[in-house]
Amino acid sequence: MAATTEFLLVTVAAYFAAVLYHRMVLLQSPDPAKYIPESLLISTLDLLVSIGLRQYSRIQTQPRHVFLWNGASGVFLVFSCFLSTTFLLKISEDYSRASVMVQAVSVGFAVLCARAMWFSLLQSAIASGLVDARRVILIGDPGHCSHFSARAMATGIRTIHSFEFPTVTTCPSLPAFPGAIQVPPDACQLVADCRPLRADDIIILISQQDVPSALALASALSDLPVDVHVVPVGSLDLMAVSRITQFGDMVTMRIFRSPLTPFNRAVKRAFDLAAAIVGLILVSPLFVIVPLAIKLESRGPVLFRQTRHGYNNEPIRVLKFRSMTVMEDGDNFKPVTRHDPRVTRLGRLLRRTNIDELPQLLNVLVGDMSIVGPRPHATAQNEAFSKLISSFSRRHNVKPGITGWAQVHGYRGDTDTLEKMQRRVEHDLYYIDNWSLLLDLRILLLTLFSREVYMNAY
Repeated sequence: MAATTEFLLVTVAAYFAAVLYHRMVLLQSPDPAKYIPESLLISTLDLLVSIGLRQYSRIQTQPRHVFLWNGASGVFLVFSCFLSTTFLLKISEDYSRASVMVQAVSVGFAVLCARAMWFSLLQSAIASGLVDARRVILIGDPGHCSHFSARAMATGIRTIHSFEFPTVTTCPSLPAFPGAIQVPPDACQLVADCRPLRADDIIILISQQDVPSALALASALSDLPVDVHVVPVGSLDLMAVSRITQFGDMVTMRIFRSPLTPFNRAVKRAFDLAAAIVGLILVSPLFVIVPLAIKLESRGPVLFRQTRHGYNNEPIRVLKFRSMTVMEDGDNFKPVTRHDPRVTRLGRLLRRTNIDELPQLLNVLVGDMSIVGPRPHATAQNEAFSKLISSFSRRHNVKPGITGWAQVHGYRGDTDTLEKMQRRVEHDLYYIDNWSLLLDLRILLLTLFSREVYMNAY
């Protein structure tokens, strides 16, 4: 049904894109005898690519972004094939190049809309129990099977049956060979019991003592037309964040990865430079007014330099407009509290409006900070909380930012309880694990226009 819907939408989108372009730009009507077959060809190619690359297989269990990205890449492949075909057949002159480009954009949008709609409908059906994402058989200890089944049910994966792990003994009728795999004698019966259940997957939940016979059991289950999985008991949380990857000529289980690829770091750095330059130009009057106001109100330097931890936990000197009567740093640092007497009258205004953070645009220019990222804490705070929160230092796997995902959700200001810092860290880690340029832009817009950004600012 999803493939049929996409086929029809692609046909309509391709044809009407050509019609609109010809009527609005070329001021003429396109030849239906030429563009209707062309639209059908494009939709057929899209269908063949989707089926050939198995993009619709297991739509129930693949993430939304993967399903959408596969659709977008499929459209690129379709139009590459279409243009190559028209060139080889020497009929490319019959089609306007601009018209084909408009069709590509229109078809891409149609594919993304169709897939987003079907994905949402399918997830709703799975959540309501109308559709089973996958039907699985579990093999293992009954307690472990029950725990796994409950966890899988949350994603629409239904357990249709569970079996205990077969008893492992060597077969006495066969000679024992050195290094021979011990074969569960009732594996054949287990295969026979599983066959009529018509499951999609079989999950073998193994404990340490089951490891030697797991390969033999999996080999026996390979007679069934299902996917066979092996899950070590007690490692579900570990497996949830792991990926099987190719490492040279070996296969490894990658638990964590560097949050940004070299390309992503280059994109983020380019965005930081552009945003910092534009920001400095826009707020340049404040770099004249604020220093004069600070000097008129109290004695001391205009800029406050404080040591904080940056990328890879390395110390950096963060700039701020001075908003207090003291210049605390290092072990002498004490967090600011509500109605703190150390904060000047002008300082309260600067802190409440976040104007005191503007000099950090210079930190961004020199590369110590980013526009968006986890907010850097004073070194004394870092050392204290890193001993209490195990994942605290992961915040330094990217450059610290002037604003961040935690700040736009109101998690800033006093951290007098461990829970407040944990919530801040959770948001920072979400940002690190889900970074994208669009997320940076979203956070930047929220920083400018969201009321939550200014909560707990004192």
